[in-house]
Amino acid sequence: MELQVVFFWIIAFMFIGYFVLDGFDFGVGIALPIIGKDDTDRRILINTIGPIWDLNETWVIVAGALMFAAFPEWYATVFSGAYLVLLLILLALILRGVSFEYRHQGKGVRWTRSFDWMIFIGSALPALLWGAAFANIVRGMPMESVQQTVGDLTFEFHFNYTGTLLDLLNPYALLGGLTTLALFSYHGLTFITRKTDGELRERAHRAATWVGVAVAVLALAFLGWTVAAYFSVAGLILSLVAVVSFLASWVANLLRRDSAAFALGCATVITAVWSLFAALFPVLMRNLAGGDDLTIWNGSASDMTLSIMFWSFVVIMPLVLGYQGWSFWTFRKRLRRTDFESHAEAPAIA
Repeated sequence: MELQVVFFWIIAFMFIGYFVLDGFDFGVGIALPIIGKDDTDRRILINTIGPIWDLNETWVIVAGALMFAAFPEWYATVFSGAYLVLLLILLALILRGVSFEYRHQGKGVRWTRSFDWMIFIGSALPALLWGAAFANIVRGMPMESVQQTVGDLTFEFHFNYTGTLLDLLNPYALLGGLTTLALFSYHGLTFITRKTDGELRERAHRAATWVGVAVAVLALAFLGWTVAAYFSVAGLILSLVAVVSFLASWVANLLRRDSAAFALGCATVITAVWSLFAALFPVLMRNLAGGDDLTIWNGSASDMTLSIMFWSFVVIMPLVLGYQGWSFWTFRKRLRRTDFESHAEAPAIA
């Protein structure tokens, strides 16, 4: 198998892992001011992801680095075309991270509630924008080759994005954004049900039931549109598996099978995102201007670069997975309200 194919699926693996892991982080942040009825509830919710949220975010950094090194033309087109969208995601992630650390530093309700809403915004905005960004990657962008002269030197840039921000705000992308916003909200709520107990857990169960209805409607519309417009056999199969997994997760939530609901929700995110990459492969970006598409063949780095990166990935990735698994195992227990009520002055993130 060619290294270009291998790295396409390695990058897909990294983004799938990111959306599974940071997806429930986003969902917890979105749920914070909604099901957290008092400060103790909100401290519990923050502590469900406190030890792991920053590790979860490293997956997108590695995914972006792999795009840059393996497919530099893809990286350049996406990051220039969707620059404002990705900048907003970055600012939202910074806002969320700062809020986690500073929420418990001040005194008074106004201070903590302000940071609670910053966590909400810093979670909801990326959940929405990531879906829109990936929908635009699947849909494609208008691109052309341009030349730029600097002194005596002339540079030619291939697959240069020629659209505007309004081109990115198309119906397909907006539907994709709403789908990931709803899906990550549901994903976070099922994570909360398996990490908490008592009334907070019950509120998460009820919220997941209603949010799940929105996910079903939006996901069916978005995946159906994707299959119809960008058909592939693998994409169709993965989309069907995603639908079945989600329905099973929703039923498990109704039956209060917390671990099963969360695991099946993870399977839903995995297969849904996987279906988008299947709809894309072997194209990296469709050219809506009518020129050549950007593919894994004309947008890749040299074979030497890909070979070095491949063996580095083989050595390092098992260590990352082992550490991530150890972290989840270490912090696997439920958080109980009595523990937080007896430590009223404890920091927001243990």
